[in-house]
Amino acid sequence: MTAPAPSPPTKLPAAVAVPGAADDPLGNPLVSRAHPEPPHPYRSPFARDAARILHSRAFRRLAGKTQVFTRLPAEPTSDHFRSRLTHTLEVTQIARTLATALGLNAELAEALALVHDIGHPPFGHAGEKALDQALEAHGLRFDHNLHALRIVTWFEERYAGFRGLNLTLAAREGIVKHSRDYSQADHPELAEYFLNEFPPLEAQLIDLADEIAYLTADLDDGLDSGILSLEQVRAAVPLFRRFHDEVLAQYPAAAQKLTINEALKRILNLLVTDLMSELRARVAALNSDHPGAVTLADIRRAPRRLAALSPQVEADRAHAKRFLYDSLYNSPGMEESHAHAERVVQGLFAELLADPSELPADHQAQISTQGLARTVADYIAGMTDSYIEQAWLRCGGR
Repeated sequence: MTAPAPSPPTKLPAAVAVPGAADDPLGNPLVSRAHPEPPHPYRSPFARDAARILHSRAFRRLAGKTQVFTRLPAEPTSDHFRSRLTHTLEVTQIARTLATALGLNAELAEALALVHDIGHPPFGHAGEKALDQALEAHGLRFDHNLHALRIVTWFEERYAGFRGLNLTLAAREGIVKHSRDYSQADHPELAEYFLNEFPPLEAQLIDLADEIAYLTADLDDGLDSGILSLEQVRAAVPLFRRFHDEVLAQYPAAAQKLTINEALKRILNLLVTDLMSELRARVAALNSDHPGAVTLADIRRAPRRLAALSPQVEADRAHAKRFLYDSLYNSPGMEESHAHAERVVQGLFAELLADPSELPADHQAQISTQGLARTVADYIAGMTDSYIEQAWLRCGGR
């Protein structure tokens, strides 16, 4: 199976069509900030957003947070497998490529890709599940998108004039809505983020860029680690087998690892190219008589999100994702890691809840406004894998 030919170019409405040196002269609210700042002489608002995210402590901590795994049971940590940071960089490359090829605002897409996982706690999805369960007992939930918003609007302290990173409205909306929709009734505190409308295309792209990145990367890490075998993946994932057969026919003498890499590259190319083609087609269908006249308002009020794969490629992607859940994420070899994550996260949560004096002073100060359970969760969510292990041991964890 080869990648489909790109559709004829269709003009897509960007959140801000041309990134300029100064804030949008027409007063586009998407480039507004909660705390007004003078324009930069040579950087666009979204370029500044991306830089602020890149230089934040929360971004740096992603290097110490698990993506799927960083070690195998009874083995030392390996630097070869993806961390939350390296995954984020791969998503950013895909998102910027997509936005550039589609004529969207690549700087906004880059900023949203860089920030999309910044709210994740330690230990990957197992850690997030454990923290959510701990909060649920107190009538609260943990949502990494909303926690990311709290990070960029409050927890990061880098500027004398305000708390947080003071990102543009477009960046903050994308943090909230890139992967899901929130209702005004359930989240009145998010009213400024156009909850009754879909986000701009730059934000819609991020969720699929994320899916594409981790589908190919997790197959790579799973095979490289030995948790998955080549025969197993070929038998269970037709999408991989088709491309791997092509590679074997083209390079019959190549080493096995190189044939796997070539197949995964072709899968990634198929998914990205198909996404571009499907998105162009869906945008054009909004106004079939004048596809070039589609506006951002049309995107926001469309009957559905427009960033999507074609039905057949989406079916192939979903099938591969189910295989990864069954054979990698929830595999018997991962049970020990998941149980350890739950034990450490929920154990530390209980210890800090019982003795809030163990919290840093800045977190103790927020208990009166945020409540103890949310404050403890905020503290834990900011930890790296190694730091939470140390904190757990200090509290007597075993």
